Amino acid sequence: MDLSFMQATLLTLLGGLPLTLHLTASSILLGGAGALVLALMRTSGIVLLSAPARAYVFVFRGTPLLIQLFMIYYGLGQFRPALQDLGLWSFFRDPYFCAVLAMAMNTAAYSSEIIRGGLASVPPGALEAASACGMRPLMRLRRIVLPLAIRQALPAYGNELVLMAKATSLASTITLMEVTGLAGKMIAQTYRAVEIFACAGLIYLALTLILTRAVLLLEWWLSPRRPRRQPAPPTICTTGEPA
Repeated sequence: MDLSFMQATLLTLLGGLPLTLHLTASSILLGGAGALVLALMRTSGIVLLSAPARAYVFVFRGTPLLIQLFMIYYGLGQFRPALQDLGLWSFFRDPYFCAVLAMAMNTAAYSSEIIRGGLASVPPGALEAASACGMRPLMRLRRIVLPLAIRQALPAYGNELVLMAKATSLASTITLMEVTGLAGKMIAQTYRAVEIFACAGLIYLALTLILTRAVLLLEWWLSPRRPRRQPAPPTICTTGEPA
């Protein structure tokens, strides 16, 4: 392998890293909000809410992300006149927005099941204690249920974050020049696939390492067994009276 070529390739591919990070962050934030709504709908016990959530999860977990991406970017283009009438064509003609929408909708389906598992793991005794203290349902959800559920779901959700970071490579199929898109462009110009894909893989490995370490740090911070800072003992004056 030509190390000087790989160094130049790595610097070129790093130019697509900001777009990769933007796609990852946007899809995770939007998908996380949607996942929480879907999980609450699934656990509501109301058929009118749980049934659409079940159908959504079934569809988006049962079809590949690449097909969903093509359906949104290429498929909706067939309805351009209707989208123009609704004022939505400027959104759906932009590949960035279509990629974010597809990935957010996909990760919302997977993450909702992770969050639902976390909600199911909340001990019933904690809910009974909160009710005995007079907490209303919304306060109980905010102060008891969600913190415990997030703590339980965080390890599995960390895997979903890594998968979404790598799934941004599919955005290159709709003309976005992120890391994989730049790699494909360079391969078409140089025909040196091994070195270029090796550099792209190193970038994704580094991104995955950062994400996994961040999740581990958050797990440690939320752990109930984390050592807490003890309050300092009161100082004693020379006269024998507490300060």
